[in-house]
Amino acid sequence: MPGTKKLVIVESPAKAKTIGQYLGSDYEVLASVGHIRDLIEPKNLPPELKKGSLGKFSVDVENDFEPYYVVSDAKKKTVSDLKRALKGADELYLATDEDREGEAIAWHLLQELKPKVPVKRMVFHEITRDAINAAKDNPRELDKALVDAQETRRILDRLYGYEVSPVLWRKVGPGLSAGRVQSAATRLVVDRERERLAFVTASYWDITAQLAPSADGQRFEARLTRVDGKRVASGRDFDDTGAITGDVVALDEAAATALAEALQRPDVDVVVSGLESKPYTRRPAAPFSTSTLQQEAARKLRFSARQTMSVAQGLYENGYITYMRTDSLNLSSQAVQAARSQAAALYGAQTVPDKPRVYASKSKNAQEAHEAIRPSGDVFRTPSELQGVLRGNDWKLYDLIWKRTVASQMADAKGSTATVTIAAGPTDAGARAEFAASGTVITFRGFLNAYEEGRDEEREANADAAEAKLPPLTEGQPLVVADLDAKGHETSPPPRYTEASLVKTLEELGIGRPSTYAAIISTIIDRGYVTPRGQSLVPNWIAFSVVRLLEEYFAELVQYDFTAGMEDDLDRIAGGEANRVEWLTGFYFGNTKHRGLRDVIENLGEIDAREINSVRIADGITLRIGKYGPYLEAPAAEGRDAQGASPRRVNIPAELAPDELTAETARALIEAPVIGDRIIGVNPENGREIAARDGRYGPYVTEVIPEEPEAAPVERLDKKTGEVKLVKPKKKAPAEKPRTASLFKDMDLATIDLDTALKLLSLPRVVGVDPESGEEITAQNGRFGAYMKRGTDSRSLPSEDAIFTIDLAGALEIYAQPKYGNRAASSALKEFEQPDPASGKAIRIKDGRFGAYITDGTTNVTIPRGETIEEIDHDRAVQLLADKRAKGPAPKRTTARKTTTARKPAAKK
Repeated sequence: MPGTKKLVIVESPAKAKTIGQYLGSDYEVLASVGHIRDLIEPKNLPPELKKGSLGKFSVDVENDFEPYYVVSDAKKKTVSDLKRALKGADELYLATDEDREGEAIAWHLLQELKPKVPVKRMVFHEITRDAINAAKDNPRELDKALVDAQETRRILDRLYGYEVSPVLWRKVGPGLSAGRVQSAATRLVVDRERERLAFVTASYWDITAQLAPSADGQRFEARLTRVDGKRVASGRDFDDTGAITGDVVALDEAAATALAEALQRPDVDVVVSGLESKPYTRRPAAPFSTSTLQQEAARKLRFSARQTMSVAQGLYENGYITYMRTDSLNLSSQAVQAARSQAAALYGAQTVPDKPRVYASKSKNAQEAHEAIRPSGDVFRTPSELQGVLRGNDWKLYDLIWKRTVASQMADAKGSTATVTIAAGPTDAGARAEFAASGTVITFRGFLNAYEEGRDEEREANADAAEAKLPPLTEGQPLVVADLDAKGHETSPPPRYTEASLVKTLEELGIGRPSTYAAIISTIIDRGYVTPRGQSLVPNWIAFSVVRLLEEYFAELVQYDFTAGMEDDLDRIAGGEANRVEWLTGFYFGNTKHRGLRDVIENLGEIDAREINSVRIADGITLRIGKYGPYLEAPAAEGRDAQGASPRRVNIPAELAPDELTAETARALIEAPVIGDRIIGVNPENGREIAARDGRYGPYVTEVIPEEPEAAPVERLDKKTGEVKLVKPKKKAPAEKPRTASLFKDMDLATIDLDTALKLLSLPRVVGVDPESGEEITAQNGRFGAYMKRGTDSRSLPSEDAIFTIDLAGALEIYAQPKYGNRAASSALKEFEQPDPASGKAIRIKDGRFGAYITDGTTNVTIPRGETIEEIDHDRAVQLLADKRAKGPAPKRTTARKTTTARKPAAKK
């Protein structure tokens, strides 16, 4: 029999806790912790299903693309808890997020829980008491069209990845992946690097003048714009091949220097030839959508897209901001009033315009049902009010959102821009020059009192000139030349994408949706296609091979318009305007518009893997993508034996970006002397040579074991023919393996000597014997750094040098400390004074096998990519540990025989 409580299910424990405070004791709020079901891995399908049309994708492509979902091992306890709670409930509220993902989570919960009580869909855009109560009192039905769109997206990604990725494994390298959106994003980054590779730098000169109305008057800067009436070339006048594109004069060093010297002569007149003043107006930026929040947080706070969304998720779930996945720029009437009231109170009534501002979304298919991202509530809490409540990154992002929201409803900044033209000359050679300077005076700051939008990096040639502050001037007024400086410049290649500019481009092209941008960028970084360098995204060479293969054999799939078109189709399915089965059929099997994916796969033809993984760098030098990374290959050097001479191969330094590998750099790498495989001496104990080599895992030293002389052929009777033949004996395996040892980080392969090599080869070093246990303590170097070992108990050493310097007393002192007690023993990178409120144990950040992680001694959670140790404060650590506990233990490998969940026919939803 149903109970008397109402069960509310949300996605996250933090959200459940906040909502539970508002609903009261009649409601039980539990978290599903994200999705409870997903497509099963094909290898884990029941044996009887592996051979059918379901077996390749866990999607039955022959029967309306029916998916086979299972509850993951990690979520079985969660589902059991939800079912148990549902037995004691008289109503079920599904309160997941109001987007495709949230709608799909709600549908999966329905399919798995099979409730026998009334079910209501509860949606809200902010977690405040009023919003939660309004959502409770105004539920709606589950939106099947949104579910269809999310299912289509999931199935589409499975078909795309499982068909295309194996081609990459065979022809480029293992572990690679292709994806509907990630491949397009990777191509964008690679295309930009190709532009940089093809870019030809052009040089040009200009002249900067320091002028003043009088000898002791206020100086201002002016730049040369014309010579004899013809415009002087600047960076924007050169194309990417280094050619001039307009009717301009390009000054070289000699011409610029000569003109500067001539204009400084005392007999050259320099006067104000023109003055122009224009009104200046600047409007505030719209409130944040998901993409603009990611862009601005990257510019101003140096957050990654993933970090921004992680912090915003916490702010939303704890009731500080509205829903953070939206492409709408709308604000509710309550939010507009709150922003206008705070602007008037903080900056004066004159900073608020007479009418509220309304912003229109520029993105394709914007979901205007949502609000823009803003502080929650009808009255915004100011950042200063929350300074003691929010800390670290939470406060920084809230401050950014608050400022942007309030500024969006404030008045324009106003002022005037003055432009002055200065005539100089003629010189003794008859040349006439014209300089220009401009300056803007802000007379009314308006929204600038609260906020000013950041800007993406621009090419130097196209960047706006710095604005100068001009003194009062009149037309015809003579000026004093304080200084003239001829400067040389070089044009800049297109800037690499940053996370902010990549998000902006993806949005402009219609690739992906706001909720997916962070995942897209994280994926291409995690897959090794792109490496962040500072704020820039630098493609790795393997990305060139992947993109080249996709362009040549899957051209349509990586076309930007085609990828954006798929997003539009998914939006039409979400709106109920298209049928998911018909669309998937067209995508996979083809239709009158385009070939199907299956037809493309079946007719790929022969792919030359060597060609796909080769890039010509210079005459005779080719870059190849090998199993262990990129390397340069060139024919054997002259003077070597013509017969059987191996080509010269050189690894490319990891820090060398693709556009930095010029022909000259490649030749220098090829022609550099080989340091590796150098004999550095003989071991006096056994007479064997010691070699220093550069291997797959870095530089090392090794003992060279002489090869056994080749044995002479022996006579053997062939039992089949009865003939006696000479047979070469099989080569015996070496009796012992050579001793090897990696070099320490501060050692140089080119200079390491015999004594140091012998010390390394002698490891592990016996430090002494523990007087209590009688066990030997050794010091050695391992994959994760220097450490000591006593039986099965190992402890980290503070440095590699300690391997040779630590004595028995020092070793016993380290072993006497708790293994996780302090940094010396546990490698703790950061410790917090306050314990974890759930476990009561101390929280520490440590360096582990897979990077830095947070632990309370029981629960461990890796620090999310994009967040640094310094940025993690106590509150963030507590939140991450709580989320990890809620997810339960890591899922174990499932086998086909353990899978019991039946198929859920898509057509019967």
